[in-house]
Amino acid sequence: EAWLIGEQRASGESKYYLANLPATTDLRTLAATIKARWICEQAHQQLKEELGLDHFEGRSWQGLHRHALMTMIAYAFLQHRRLAYAGRKKKNQRASASTNHARRTP
Repeated sequence: EAWLIGEQRASGESKYYLANLPATTDLRTLAATIKARWICEQAHQQLKEELGLDHFEGRSWQGLHRHALMTMIAYAFLQHRRLAYAGRKKKNQRASASTNHARRTP
């Protein structure tokens, strides 16, 4: 058994996906699974473009694994920093909004 999922985007573009999830899977889980693929592709592209995953020119399997591991560690560190920065920025926006609200009250 397999799912054939069709997606009609607002731009008019059609996308089709195949999935082998159980027949009892709800649509939210199905959609989340499809969108998770996009996130993985974006991460792989960032690993190649920003951190040099595709720059390895060694000849050993062990060397390739070490290079991939180091780029993934660097990616995890950068994502951690990005999320921490976004969290601080969001927290600061909430704090400034509440102080603005407090100033308006008599």
